Amino acid sequence: MKIKIATRQSELAMYQANFVANEIKKSIKDVEVELIPMTSEGDQTNKPLHEIGGKGLFISTLESALESNKVDIAVHSLKDVPARLDPKFKIINVFKRESPSDLLLSKDGKSFSDFLENATIGTSGPRRKAQINYLRPDIKTIPVRGNIATRINKLNEGYFDGLVVAKAAINRLGLQQNSYEFSIDEMLPAASQGHIATECLSSNKEIIETLESIGDSKELILANAERSFVASMDGGCLSPIAILCQNFNDEIKVIGKVLSYKGDKLIYKKMNSSFKDIDKDIISFADEFILEGAKSLISE
Repeated sequence: MKIKIATRQSELAMYQANFVANEIKKSIKDVEVELIPMTSEGDQTNKPLHEIGGKGLFISTLESALESNKVDIAVHSLKDVPARLDPKFKIINVFKRESPSDLLLSKDGKSFSDFLENATIGTSGPRRKAQINYLRPDIKTIPVRGNIATRINKLNEGYFDGLVVAKAAINRLGLQQNSYEFSIDEMLPAASQGHIATECLSSNKEIIETLESIGDSKELILANAERSFVASMDGGCLSPIAILCQNFNDEIKVIGKVLSYKGDKLIYKKMNSSFKDIDKDIISFADEFILEGAKSLISE
């Protein structure tokens, strides 16, 4: 059996695709795996994502390859996949989560509170920008695009005083950077930040049956719950919505935040759930946010 994997061409995307390829080869005998690197629409522009269609641009080319049967699966950072997935596609599995945290890189690795008044921080999305503005309205955030290496080069060249990136990306690439790790209370992650996912056509029963046992079934439940929270508020990858579901001895602890884009307003809640109840509990949790005006907040 041969499995073709669509992936973006960045160093991080190739790492993730190779990781999945190795997991497949470890689990399935006599399988051949081929990576098909592609350039996505999102990779071909430096414009802010909210101006060009959001993070879905990073997966559209890969999904087109699935539809045309050029590949069998696509590998994504799950946080880049829209919370409402087209029914034509299916997330087969996710793997053990890397750290969901965000890092604040700087030349000396100082803490967030030690940044000087009116300092500048590079960040790639409204969720991070809103949380920075909520805690430190004196700090100026600067939009930054490009792969991890490009962003770090801009930091080193003095475009800004600090740079926020996902800890998972730094860990996976094995980079050594002076940094401060935000606490979860300071910077709650995006839905499914740190999760690698595989996607296929919903109609491809053979590949689903072949691969659905690979990965981490409990992590998939947590990832789906986080994505359901975002979808319930009609949010997307670029909405100032943050959500984290963590497993502590089969008790699921959930933290959610919804902010205005300016970061001057916040709804913040916690709850406990279980693997048995999380699907319904996460909807009720989202409904509490909606009752307090979350949908209006993310449009401000």
